[in-house]
Amino acid sequence: MDHDALNVLGEPLQACSFDPLTGFYRDGCCHTGPEDVGTHVVCARVTAEFLAFSQAVGNDLSTPRPEWRFAGLKPGDRWCLCVRRWKEALTAGVAPPVVLEATHASTLQFVDIETLRQHAWRTSTDGSAAT
Repeated sequence: MDHDALNVLGEPLQACSFDPLTGFYRDGCCHTGPEDVGTHVVCARVTAEFLAFSQAVGNDLSTPRPEWRFAGLKPGDRWCLCVRRWKEALTAGVAPPVVLEATHASTLQFVDIETLRQHAWRTSTDGSAAT
């Protein structure tokens, strides 16, 4: 795992979420490494539409799994997604917004920055959410 990782903006990778605790390494960041065959590098703010889509294609992210210490995701949670799943959701028209500052630079091997910017989660200057 590279703790000096950069995000898609070329800046130091920021944390995605500590509650719920995300990341392939469960360190709150979308770090990746050779063990991460799913490439969990896209920090997304999940939506109800995305969660339904993910469940329909075989990856239920909303059902709690206490045996894995996983409470299940709800709309608005931030989560490190597999880049291929995010691209599938993009093709299906349900890609959740991306937190660019917390999305690992390796995402750019799969998705161009313009597409990511078009789907970026933004925070307005007063701190309220905007897309």
